Amino acid sequence: MTTTLTLNNGVLMPALGLGVFQTPPEETVASVRTALEVGYRLIDTAAAYGNEREVGQAIATSGVPREEVFIETKVWISDYGYDATLHAFEKSAGKLGVEQIDLLLLHQALPGRFALTIDAYRALERLLEDGKVRAIGVSNFMPEHLDALLAATSVVPAVNQVEIHPYFQQRDVQAADAAHRIVSQAWSPIGGITSYRDTGAGRTFDDPAIVAIAEAHDRTPAQVMLAWHLQQGRSAIPKSTKAARIAENFAVFDVALTPEELATIDALDQGVRRGPEPEVITLETFHRDIPEA
Repeated sequence: MTTTLTLNNGVLMPALGLGVFQTPPEETVASVRTALEVGYRLIDTAAAYGNEREVGQAIATSGVPREEVFIETKVWISDYGYDATLHAFEKSAGKLGVEQIDLLLLHQALPGRFALTIDAYRALERLLEDGKVRAIGVSNFMPEHLDALLAATSVVPAVNQVEIHPYFQQRDVQAADAAHRIVSQAWSPIGGITSYRDTGAGRTFDDPAIVAIAEAHDRTPAQVMLAWHLQQGRSAIPKSTKAARIAENFAVFDVALTPEELATIDALDQGVRRGPEPEVITLETFHRDIPEA
């Protein structure tokens, strides 16, 4: 099982990272610092999370050299448009306290205003050309969004960060990503969203098949799910604020699932999205002002 993934522009990215979605700013510094002490070297945040500043503080005070930490953040839809997205980089870099961001993503497609999405991505291409970011990509893009983006731009996204866990695997998205050598990066990779956004279909952590595999390996269900992602070549960014859980989630590189076990987890797909439907993302509904640095 690899600990790093080579992006389609040759940049190396740690396969496993810490996500800080919904981590309150006051808990973010401790969470990120714990992750760096454990050995994580990829930290995923976003302008819309409101905790970039704390991520930057944690990295700056961790004792880990900046060049060893892969920082990933995302531009929110309210800052789409060429000039606005260039400025969004300045806001994020300022809060993070860095001159260069390792991976910058567009947080969502704007299906009803796709020209704005294109303009935003062209700004990312400019930032890449200028060396202000090392890689660029997208988040929550469906195959039709990728097709439209690729037709209008010149740099293939390095990463597409989407909801992927055993109960929602988005194989069509993964196939579209693979066709363009785009890394599929799983948010809610262990199905945490099945706990806090219950659809009546149960929690991944309680799934009998996952529990049985975990018991066979003397591991936790979370560790089994993370190994499933990594063995299939995906990146995963589990989120936790608990020090023990942060450490547990990183201790997965020696878990070796059999082909039969991987297939068992593959067979758990329910096809039910827990996150927002991509088509409902509009500026009117999801606008939020992203503060200056």
